[in-house]
Amino acid sequence: MEGIIIKGIGGFYYVKTDNGVYECKARGKFRNKRLTPMVGDSVIITVKNNNGAIEEIKERKNELIRPAVANISQAFIVFALKNPDINLELLNKFLLQCEVKNIKSIVCFNKIDLTDNYREHEAVKMVDSAGYEYIFLNAKNKIGLDKLKEKLKENVTVFCGPSGVGKSTILNGITGREVMKIGNISDKLKRGKHTTRHSELVEAYGGFVVDTPGFSTLELKFDNKEEIQEYFPEFFEYRQECKFNSCLHYKEPQCEVKSAVDEGKINLNRYTFYLKTLEKVTKGGINK
Repeated sequence: MEGIIIKGIGGFYYVKTDNGVYECKARGKFRNKRLTPMVGDSVIITVKNNNGAIEEIKERKNELIRPAVANISQAFIVFALKNPDINLELLNKFLLQCEVKNIKSIVCFNKIDLTDNYREHEAVKMVDSAGYEYIFLNAKNKIGLDKLKEKLKENVTVFCGPSGVGKSTILNGITGREVMKIGNISDKLKRGKHTTRHSELVEAYGGFVVDTPGFSTLELKFDNKEEIQEYFPEFFEYRQECKFNSCLHYKEPQCEVKSAVDEGKINLNRYTFYLKTLEKVTKGGINK
C-alpha cells in the first residue's frame, strides 16, 4: 500500500493510507543507505499479521531539518503587524528560505486590529510588490481563518515566522483543537513561548498541516552567488534585459534590475536584502 508518514516516535512510523493508519518499522536496508524515514514521506508499505514495514521511500520534493518534515508544498509565513513589530529582513529571509526549498509562500499578516491603515504597512507593500500572496488576519477573533482553510486542500502546509506572532492561535483555530501550546508574550523579551516536540501531520480541510512551527533555524547555503537572483521572482522580467548575461545587479552598468529599483518597480527593501545576501555569499559566508 501507498501512504504518507504522519508521525514518527521511537523508531515506529505511523503511515496513513486509504485503508487507515498503520504502525510500521523501517526495513534495515534504509540504514545501509543512510536514509531515515521522515514525517511527510510518501512510502510503500506491506502489512503482515498487523505488523507494518516500510518497503520504499519515494523521492522527496524537499525536506526541512527543523522541523524534520519532507514534501512540504506551502508555507504560511506569519508576521504580526504590531506586537512584535515586523522585521523586514527576517520576513525576507523566510521568503528566501521558501524559494530555495521550492515551497509556495503565503504571508499571513496577523493582529490587524492593532494598527490603523494596515493595508498601507511597509511590509504589506513590499510583499505585494514582490508578487507574493498574502492574507490579513485577526486570529484571536478568528477573522481571516476561513481563507487559510481554503488553502489547505491537497497541500502539506508548514507554519513559520518569529515567536509571538500568533502561529499557535492560527493553527489551533484551523484544526479546532489545541495542537500547539500557546504562551504569553513576555513583556521583557517580546516573544512567545512554545513547547518543542516531534513533528506530526494533522489532517485539516483536505490536506495536512505540520503541528510545530517551521524554520526555527534559518540557514541558507548557496553553491554560487549567481544562483541567488533565481530566488527573487520579481527580478525575472527585468534581468533578462540586462546588458550582460552574467549581471549580478550589483555594480554592473546598464542593469535593468537596478533601473527597476530606481523607478520603484522593485521594492528597495527587497533589493537591499538581495545585496546583503549576495555580499555574504561573495565573502564566503552563510546567510543565517
